[in-house]
Amino acid sequence: MRTTLSRLALAAAALVAAAPALSACLTDAQVAALADAYYDKRPAPNPEGLSAADGECSRAKLLALFDLNLRERAGYKAGLTNPAVQKRFNADAPVWGVLYASMLLPDGSAVDARFGARPLYEADLLVRVKDAAVNGAKTPADVIAAIDQVIPFIELPDLVVEAPPRLNGAAITAINVGARLGVTGRPIAVPVTRGERYQLLDALGKMTVIVKADGAEVDRGKGSDVLEHPLNAVVWLAQDLKRHGLALKPGDVVSLGSFSRLLPPKAGQKVEVEYWGLPEPRTVSVSFR
Repeated sequence: MRTTLSRLALAAAALVAAAPALSACLTDAQVAALADAYYDKRPAPNPEGLSAADGECSRAKLLALFDLNLRERAGYKAGLTNPAVQKRFNADAPVWGVLYASMLLPDGSAVDARFGARPLYEADLLVRVKDAAVNGAKTPADVIAAIDQVIPFIELPDLVVEAPPRLNGAAITAINVGARLGVTGRPIAVPVTRGERYQLLDALGKMTVIVKADGAEVDRGKGSDVLEHPLNAVVWLAQDLKRHGLALKPGDVVSLGSFSRLLPPKAGQKVEVEYWGLPEPRTVSVSFR
């Protein structure tokens, strides 16, 4: 049933995925196979030789299939926003994918260590859009005026392909930036008063993010690791969505990117992420079974 729906959706996806005339998307069969591998949690063949436009066109086809099965979109994921992660994947610019409501789990969730074909975890952060004015944001200060929540987030991405080291920016775009799951912590409400908002804005750029596995630190990063300030990820995303005729809307969440290395989960492990330096201390956790 899933495969049949996948193939039926591709005609509509071709309209959504309009790309430059010379762009060569993944074929309909390749996209259907990628979607089925994703659902079955088994590695798919690597997308190879894609231009940036090819990756975008392929992503649009894949999202048309995901819309049928995953259904409710919750927002977006900005990926490759950390220069260290860009270097790992031989990329020189961010990319984006779509998050679905079913991907977002509550704090303290227990998740299978084999939650995907190529499962990983990383320290991340979500923000929630309050005002469509965010689409015109030029600076982090513009962004913080247009969001109402900052949400601790352990992302649980799935690189899904047979050979993740061969992925590049275009191929990561084609696989919807590996979006699979994520655990959300207790939100921090963005203050109403200008002075308190700017205090939070400053803290986000300077914060230290600590990743612990079974109580022992395994990695750390800082707010400025993501495009010099994490809210710059929203500035970039809004501008790139506009290029595709899309826009952020109130209620959308945005995953800002990696504050840590991508790490492999282990059965029996508990992972916690702590955010030091924010006006309200926060920790978010996930357990792997």
